[in-house]
Amino acid sequence: MFRSHARLFATSARAFNAAPKQQPAVGTIRRAFRFVAGATFLTTVGTVGYISYKVHRELFPAEQQKQVATFEDGRKKKTLVILGSGWGLIPLLKNLDTSLYNVVVVSPRNYFLFTPLLPSVPTGTVEVRSIIEPVRSVTRRCAAEVIYLEAECTDIDPVNNKLTIKQLTTVHSGHSGTDSGSSKSTLSEEIVTSLNYDYLVVGVGAQPSTFGIPGVAEHSTFLKEVSDSTKIRRSLMDIIEAANILPKDDPERKRLLSIVVCGGGPTGVEVAGELQDYIDQDLRQWMPEVADELKVTLVEAQPNVLNMFNSKLIEYTKQVFQDTNINLKTSTMVKKVDDKKVYAEYKKLDGSTENLEIPYGMLIWATGNAQRPIVRELILKVDEQRNARRGLLVDDHMLLDGLNNIFALGDCTFTKYAPTAQVAFQEGIFLAEHFKRLNDIDALKHKIEHPGAQDNVERLAKKLVKLENSLEPFKYNHQGSLAYIGSERAVADLVWGDWSNVSTGGTFTYLFWRSAYIYMCLSVKNQILICFDWAKLSLFGRDISKE
Repeated sequence: MFRSHARLFATSARAFNAAPKQQPAVGTIRRAFRFVAGATFLTTVGTVGYISYKVHRELFPAEQQKQVATFEDGRKKKTLVILGSGWGLIPLLKNLDTSLYNVVVVSPRNYFLFTPLLPSVPTGTVEVRSIIEPVRSVTRRCAAEVIYLEAECTDIDPVNNKLTIKQLTTVHSGHSGTDSGSSKSTLSEEIVTSLNYDYLVVGVGAQPSTFGIPGVAEHSTFLKEVSDSTKIRRSLMDIIEAANILPKDDPERKRLLSIVVCGGGPTGVEVAGELQDYIDQDLRQWMPEVADELKVTLVEAQPNVLNMFNSKLIEYTKQVFQDTNINLKTSTMVKKVDDKKVYAEYKKLDGSTENLEIPYGMLIWATGNAQRPIVRELILKVDEQRNARRGLLVDDHMLLDGLNNIFALGDCTFTKYAPTAQVAFQEGIFLAEHFKRLNDIDALKHKIEHPGAQDNVERLAKKLVKLENSLEPFKYNHQGSLAYIGSERAVADLVWGDWSNVSTGGTFTYLFWRSAYIYMCLSVKNQILICFDWAKLSLFGRDISKE
């Protein structure tokens, strides 16, 4: 009995001694879990703190310096006038030391439009308010006061350094009829004034080009402004509801449910992809019979879409379009448009051509840029610009050929670079630094003309020459291209320095596309609103109601 008890205690002792051997593994897991939990907590706190800090800075910007006529040394403070509120203006204002100039912004559009996400607006993927930023919100965050004038520049006088600006004000007076509920008649009052400048930056962008094709201007919808996206949104629902009341075998129903997008660049491709997403993900749930008949056709004059991308990505895009039932017609040149059909010419591989008639219920024109009237008029006033056909001619410092105080950037210029937002953005950053150097040169010249008792004029003159020779030319750094192609897939042709090029496409690229555009947004407000729009889309689908 004593031995049995001894064996029992011995067994228990071995079991007791063996048990702790498993605890190190459990302890390691616990430590790893604690580390992950702690890192997650710190990351969350840091992210919330960083966002809160940025929101606070946007809501409560620092006090601005007021504009003055002269500096403390008696030197005149020059007036810098900026025309436009696009991709060139924003980096210029954000990087410019506005205390060096009396800065005035003139634009008929009182907001900055985040154009990369504009194709997402017509289908309700994102809302308009999420991709616009008021100009005054940008100017208020500058170091010194920036005056914004909501007006259109109608004339530039390069001889007298003067602008003519116009604002069309809408007023209401009286009633349109005897009914008390009738709307008031609308009257317009035109306000015209002038504005002097020392330096002028022209960044008015471009307007859609019809390439002189008959009927395009009258029957198509462009996608350049917020109003265009609203028009497309309304037209989309109009053709759907109009077709829905017609019998299935009615040819008019088939025509109405045909959407034609002209232009195989990023804008045209993204519009086609967004429209097909709406058909497949939303319309099919509510009106499946209409969704089955609604067809999207993309027409491109060149042999391929997205010509600026890698050939593998072009083929991938074609395959995605084929899988999602987007009808792609390349090598197809539009010749004429009427109210119901697109007349085009298809060029075959053997060189022969075939005439096509493509019925449509809605036509979206997403290709080509044309000069704005103010740009055409300026070209005619400067001899060195008379040969300019596609935009203002500028030198390596963005200075207009033939002038010494007017600069231009973005789509209104003609350079060796493509007219993209990325180019305009970098040009704006460059000009901000260039204007700082110009101010340094002016300050040094003033000091040479009005030397103090301690100043060595000869040394200052050498410094001036050195400073003037240090004005570096603009160098564009291409960082790649992105495009959404529908069905939650995107393509990216990215450049990493001078040594690597990454071409990728698919769902992960789509997530990168989203992240990149969120990062590029001007304000935390826009970033949050866009994220909310995408979250709302995941939960409730698209809101495509007419407004």
